[in-house]
Parts: sequence; C-alpha cells; structure tokens
Amino acid sequence: MNRIAALDSGTYYHHRTLYEARYRDAFDEIVYARRLDDADLSGIDVLIVSCRTDPSLLVPNRGKLAGFLDGGGTLVAMGSTGPHQWLDQVTWTDTPTNFWWWKEGGSLGLRCVAPDHPLFKHITLDDATWHHHGHFAPPPGARSLIDVGEEGSILYEDRASTNGTLIVTALDPMYHHGSHFMPATTRFLDGFLPFLKTWRGMS
Repeated sequence: MNRIAALDSGTYYHHRTLYEARYRDAFDEIVYARRLDDADLSGIDVLIVSCRTDPSLLVPNRGKLAGFLDGGGTLVAMGSTGPHQWLDQVTWTDTPTNFWWWKEGGSLGLRCVAPDHPLFKHITLDDATWHHHGHFAPPPGARSLIDVGEEGSILYEDRASTNGTLIVTALDPMYHHGSHFMPATTRFLDGFLPFLKTWRGMS
C-alpha cells in the first residue's frame, strides 16, 4: 500500500475532505501547506497537492516538490493549484467555465482517451464530469487520460519528465465535496483515493 500525504491549507473544504471519517483513513500524513518547507517527505509515496491550494505557498517550495518527483515519488496536482507556476513541465490554458451545461442540455465534451488505464477500474467518465477551468498540454511522453474535445487534457499522467510520476488534473473534487455540493465529486474521490493507495505502477 502506498503511503499518502496531502496538503491542508486550513480551509473548510480541506478539513471536510482530509479529516472527516469518509476519507480520513486514505491519508497517512496531513501536511499544513504553510509548513511544507519543513515537512519530511522521505517516507511518502504519494503527495497530493489538494484542490485550490494557493500557488503562492507552492512556488517557494518548487525545488522541494521537484526533488520529491526526482526521488521517484508520485505528485498529484489537483485543480486550481496553478501547477504551471511551480512545475516546469506543466503548460496550462485558462478557459471560460460552463457551470450550467447540465441544465442547458449540453455537454462538456469530455473524452476518456485511455480506457485501459487502471484509474478507470475505480471511476467512470461521469464521475469526472462537473466542470473545469481550463486544460493542459501534456508534455512529450506523458499520457492524457481525459481530454476536453480536441483542446487539451483535464487529467494526465507524466512518467517521462522526471524519475517519478506526475498526475495533473483541472478537476477540483475536494473543494466541491467539502462544500457539500456536486455528487460527482464525491464519487470521484471515492474511486480516486483508493486508486492512489493501491496502484503499484507509480513508483
């Protein structure tokens, strides 16, 4: 089993996700984001940069985060954490957010482009469908798991840029689960966290 640490910025949505009973056992360590520079990550296999962690707390720690990856760790950059600001290999494009597609009878245009990936034994595309705030251009050698139309990726895995594994997503399930709305986000976490805990292909 992988040892998982997650960053806590002290918000209500991080508290509900990280500390309440539904997911508490998924996390072996919880690191206060403002103390990341002092945190010992040597026994951690997976570090989750929790949704909507302020990038200003991460930019000063870019060397530490890069070192975690170079040491073979798995780093998960969740939505609205600005990973393009603290990871050299991430390219991001902001787009308008359609919050009401589900009421207007439209579609977000999401496509599962790696159905054979082990993640999809734990979640479905519907579990990853609520909204997003932009998309990524995966670097050479990386593998997109979910694309939005032909524009780019909202969830990809990069095992080529470093000695570790980088999972990057535009999705922010911790925020919505912690805010008590959008049931898909809870379903996403119900599958995603056990996937991170058990998948041995990451390190």
